[in-house]
Amino acid sequence: MNFRVALLGLTAFCTSVSAFGKDLPVEKAVLTEPPLVPPPITRTSPAKVLVELEVIEKVGQLADGVQYTFWTYGGTVPGRFIRVRQNDTVEFWLKNNPNNKLPHNIDLHAVTGPGGGAASTFTAPGHKTRFTFKALNPGLYIYHCATAPVGMHIANGMYGLIYVQPEKALPKVDHEYYVVQGDFYTEGDYGVKGLQPFSMKRAIDENPSYVVFNGAVGSLVGDKALKAKVGETVRLFVGNGGPNLVSSFHVIGEIFDKVYTEGGQRSQEQVQTTLVPAGGSAIVEYKLDTDGTFVLVDHSIFRTFNKGSLGMMKVEGKGNKDVYSGKEIDEIYLGDEVVATAVKSQATPAPAQAAAAKDGRTLFLSNCAMCHQTEGQGIPNVFPPLAKSDFLANLANKSRKDLVALVLNGKTGKIVVNGTEYNGVMTPVAGLDDEALAAVLSYVSSAWGNQAPAFTANEVKSLRPAPAVPTGAEH
Repeated sequence: MNFRVALLGLTAFCTSVSAFGKDLPVEKAVLTEPPLVPPPITRTSPAKVLVELEVIEKVGQLADGVQYTFWTYGGTVPGRFIRVRQNDTVEFWLKNNPNNKLPHNIDLHAVTGPGGGAASTFTAPGHKTRFTFKALNPGLYIYHCATAPVGMHIANGMYGLIYVQPEKALPKVDHEYYVVQGDFYTEGDYGVKGLQPFSMKRAIDENPSYVVFNGAVGSLVGDKALKAKVGETVRLFVGNGGPNLVSSFHVIGEIFDKVYTEGGQRSQEQVQTTLVPAGGSAIVEYKLDTDGTFVLVDHSIFRTFNKGSLGMMKVEGKGNKDVYSGKEIDEIYLGDEVVATAVKSQATPAPAQAAAAKDGRTLFLSNCAMCHQTEGQGIPNVFPPLAKSDFLANLANKSRKDLVALVLNGKTGKIVVNGTEYNGVMTPVAGLDDEALAAVLSYVSSAWGNQAPAFTANEVKSLRPAPAVPTGAEH
């Protein structure tokens, strides 16, 4: 037998269907990119499920202006979401793209067997390997690369989730989404531009430059935010690829009705924040009782506002004022001691104290700094900067009425600041009288290198948008 005939014979053998589970109906798994989840499995008996996953090494965006060489399953971080059913027989194919430089494998925590499949899938570039397993245990499981150095492969993005749907499926919900946290270790600090190499020292020291959802800063904001409507139910399949940090997963403004701790079958109810270990998972469910933007965070909170672990769920529909009113009053408060002193002396509060209530910086810190930060620097890819902002300068110098309206009414959608596009939500700043609004606008328009004329209370009064006319009151 010549070499070519032997090679063809080997190829035919490798591409044949495994005899393991040969009497079962065969179907190909639906694999989805994050944050999407394959539809629930509706069949009531086991099947033989074919899963094909390709390893792709590629340069992608980690943050605005920051590139990184990711090692991926299917071209995304996290890798494709895999959904099978309890007692299915899974024929798993791992392909290593011929343009890759390194060998890889896969360890699926759902697999009962050596290395979770890693022992059978060490795959060189330009090759594909196969093994078969029975999905014995229902639950949500991490998969990841286990090729040495294991930590480096995981840190470069080689992880994802496989859900072994129980024979009795979880109750139907309106939306299912896929969110995985990961920590990244670059030579440059957070926000340093350019193609950043991996830092083994940072990784060993467990000091990540970035902690993000779904592989990048801003992966779940703006047009990429998760979406739902008031009254709908949501199920999040949450994972933590690590490789090092434990996640304190929280959705600001929501309580989880149910949490399937560590991706298992038992649920806990009315949970505010749930721990997701590195290499672990959780399933969280909640109903949306009012509208607005709900923020997904790692409640180890400096990671959220300084390293990138921030996502959003935009909920549309009619707000429920019995559940949440929104800001009702925003009045000047000078403190009990000031008031007591004023009453005792039968005098008004000291001018300096009254001035502090109208001080632009004080008002900025109490109303705006959470998003735009104390020095107006913003948060990359999430909240635009006010410091040296061309967008702000244009409004403050040329479209002052639009700037007043922006603060009072808020804004949703795309803007471009200093050449960078932002797509999010600015909530209205309510309760500021003309003098207070003039003070804060004057401050942001002249601080941090900005240059624009100061606002006066009379100017703000003249520029305020006319009150909206209630529906039906036109006549």
